[in-house]
Amino acid sequence: MVLVEITRPYPKKRFFKSNLIEYINMKNTPAVAVSVNQSSEVTDLLLRLGKSEPSASLIALHSSLSGLSMDEVALRTEKYGKNIVAHSKPPAWWIQLTKAFINPFTIILLVIGTTSFTTDVILSDGKDDWIKVVLLVGMVVLSGTLRFWQEFRSQRAAEKLKALIQNKALVTRSGWTEEKLGENKCEIAVSEIVPGDIVHLSAGDMIPADMRLLSSDDFFVSESSLTGESVPVEKFANPTTVDEKAEAQKDVNTHNPLELNTLCFLGTSVVSGYATGIVALTGDQTYFGSLAQNIIGERAPTNFDKGINKVSWVLIYFMLVMVPLVFILNGLTKHSWHEAFFFALAVAVGLTPEMLPLVVTANLAKGARSMSKKKVIVKKLNAIQNFGAMDILCTDKTGTITENRVVLIRYLNLKGEASDSVLRMAYLNSFFQTGLKNLMDQAVVECMGTKGREGTELAYRKIDEIPFDFIRRRMSVVVEKDGERLLVSKGAVREILGLCTKIEYEGKIIPLTSLTRKEAEALTKNLNEDGLRVIAVAYKPVSTDKNIYSASDENDLILIGYVGFLDPPKDSAKEALKLLEQHGVNVKIITGDNEIITARIGKDVELASSLVLLGSDIEALSDEELAERAERTTIFARIEPMQKARIIQALRSKGHTVGFMGDGINDAAAMRASDVGISVDTAVDIAKEAADIILMENDLHILSRGVIEGRMVFGNIIKYIKMASSSNFGNMLSVLIASAFLPFLPMLPVHILIQNFLYDISQISVPWDRMDKDFLLIPRKWDAFGITRFMFSIGPLSSIFDMVTFLILWFVFSANVPAMQSLFQSGWFIEGLLSQVLIVHMIRTKKIPFIQSIATTPVVLMSIAIMIIGIIIPFSALGRSVGLQGLPMSYFPLLAATLLGYFVLVQIAKTLYVQKFKVWL
Repeated sequence: MVLVEITRPYPKKRFFKSNLIEYINMKNTPAVAVSVNQSSEVTDLLLRLGKSEPSASLIALHSSLSGLSMDEVALRTEKYGKNIVAHSKPPAWWIQLTKAFINPFTIILLVIGTTSFTTDVILSDGKDDWIKVVLLVGMVVLSGTLRFWQEFRSQRAAEKLKALIQNKALVTRSGWTEEKLGENKCEIAVSEIVPGDIVHLSAGDMIPADMRLLSSDDFFVSESSLTGESVPVEKFANPTTVDEKAEAQKDVNTHNPLELNTLCFLGTSVVSGYATGIVALTGDQTYFGSLAQNIIGERAPTNFDKGINKVSWVLIYFMLVMVPLVFILNGLTKHSWHEAFFFALAVAVGLTPEMLPLVVTANLAKGARSMSKKKVIVKKLNAIQNFGAMDILCTDKTGTITENRVVLIRYLNLKGEASDSVLRMAYLNSFFQTGLKNLMDQAVVECMGTKGREGTELAYRKIDEIPFDFIRRRMSVVVEKDGERLLVSKGAVREILGLCTKIEYEGKIIPLTSLTRKEAEALTKNLNEDGLRVIAVAYKPVSTDKNIYSASDENDLILIGYVGFLDPPKDSAKEALKLLEQHGVNVKIITGDNEIITARIGKDVELASSLVLLGSDIEALSDEELAERAERTTIFARIEPMQKARIIQALRSKGHTVGFMGDGINDAAAMRASDVGISVDTAVDIAKEAADIILMENDLHILSRGVIEGRMVFGNIIKYIKMASSSNFGNMLSVLIASAFLPFLPMLPVHILIQNFLYDISQISVPWDRMDKDFLLIPRKWDAFGITRFMFSIGPLSSIFDMVTFLILWFVFSANVPAMQSLFQSGWFIEGLLSQVLIVHMIRTKKIPFIQSIATTPVVLMSIAIMIIGIIIPFSALGRSVGLQGLPMSYFPLLAATLLGYFVLVQIAKTLYVQKFKVWL
């Protein structure tokens, strides 16, 4: 078994000013020398406690087996505080509400709205015009409120996932007795535990603090949430075998408290057995607490945040150029700077895709609702788009790709062939032992049950057993059938093989020669290299003249074969990872487990694993070197928690959008460092707290569905941005050209506002549009330059046909003098609105619209409705009130021809654009 190496020292905190080490030094206890250097006080303390005798730990922590007195508990509670790990709490609702309104476009709208309020209301000389102010403020309020409510609701749902029942611990305290528990024993809330408390542990308990064991009995602890290793670790009070363990695992850092099997850590859980321990560290000073500190505070901007800000500033810069030009040009040509100012303000509104916050929020909220139906909680709305943009998914192994349980997958004779005899012997051993069965015993029993052979034990009678201990590393049972007795042993390969003198193959018993021993060892090596945890099975006939047996009887055994165990991949893992690969997402495994087991799992789920990078290798790499190696590596093994985060940051530095999926304490920092953190409902609280998305079902297919949903969300957002930016640019370019030559304004400011408002209303349906299948096949990222290029390439096409409309109105309908400006403005109002609305269907797909690709019903109906409203307005009282007038029917055939020409030209330009730049949206 290989434990993950964790060399990161415990962080220095305020704790050290009044900490346990000062307390020990104050008592001047000679039993354990605790002189420490300032950078690793806690680490050194744990190492010294773990390597000392249990009695010395009691003295060092100034406690006793009878427990702390109530006065001492009060003193230590005041000194060290509650046994609570700090964590990020959801911000107050009013802070969330405020943040929902903070983004570049909302700020622009508020600035324009404030300016409009000043000019149209305060400085209006009694002619108050609230239309623009109400419209702009309404859009800001609607967008921000929708965003706030979705995130607030998701956050509340995530909080409800936390345990509602307060965990308790059984402790010994002097003078405090509960009748049902016995003298000096009581159950207290885990938060009330203090250093020096004596805690009693049994199967199913969570370890309530960092502890030093004082006694143990068949005590196994699952540390997968800390180390990523799925196989439970045996813990014991006697430190004499620490050196033996270190010798067997030379690659483990001998200065790491996690390798000491006399210590238990907060956040891990008891699998089997009993133990008593003394609390060394509580709360933020525990190893769990040190990891929790890494996910508290503001998170670094994700690719979504960076992308939307880049796009926003591109549009802002463009507006800052266009608006002054329009203002100066109109002031010089129309000789009315007051009128030019109002017109420039209307142009600013026209150039601002003011519906972007609403469209973005509506898209993200729709995606969150869609994913909630698939039993996925979205804690951060922006994470949905990052999900779609993700091109690398890094995942922990245990509990995410694998089932986090031990399964018997091999039962082989000494020739490497499946053998029912080996399985039967292993089953007799596992079934008849009376101690609390560990996970491997349970796996043997479960395997026998799936084979339909459970009940084999009915033919046998148990005589005695020789319990497992860490020194012998094996356990034996003696069973009898038809007057014949067998001693059946199961344990570590080296120990069992050392006791064997014979082997069984095909029913024959033959001597264990040096050659057969080498063959047996070679088979074990092959199984280990295949990622299996291997246990040897042996037996021998014993006499019936006694009923009590001991370890001295475990000799002259007959080796029958091996059983191999593995934490298997989830049923959905292989297909789900393949689907991700088909959608352009590279999957990498980052785990604290060893490279052999990880490579085996990678092979099972068909992840290419020719390159493996170890935690010890990463320590020697610079950030730049790590970034280069990380791109080429599929499997990272024996990785520390903070190394996981460093790998994520290295991949992001190469321009990748990186997701991380994990469920353990050791995954929280990596999730925090990623663009999108993914966890599962069975994860520890700290992992769920760091996650952006929580999967409520144990089905990895949700990942590929989430990727597709994210790309649909992104596609509809980018669709709106390109539609709005190109059409707004085209319209304002036409305004700029017309302003230079017309003796009147091509449209009044209120016309631009109404036209822009109607166009924005038509875009509300965009979140309900579909995306072409080929768009969903590869990751999509923000490209501010690409949006600028699209705007300058496609936008001017509308200006060409605006000019055609100008010429028609000027020459055909003689709208070429100030007295006819209402007719001119009405004609261009309708043409500009219809071209903007119809271009939606041209831009939404790179295919031929209405023929090869058609929008969803909501988009089509909204487009038709806005076009009808736009045509009606000049003929209505509303139109007349703002200076528009009805148009002659002869105008509309010419308008239809103009729009058709526009469609044809855009389709040609689209084809050429895709051929040149290989992208449309």
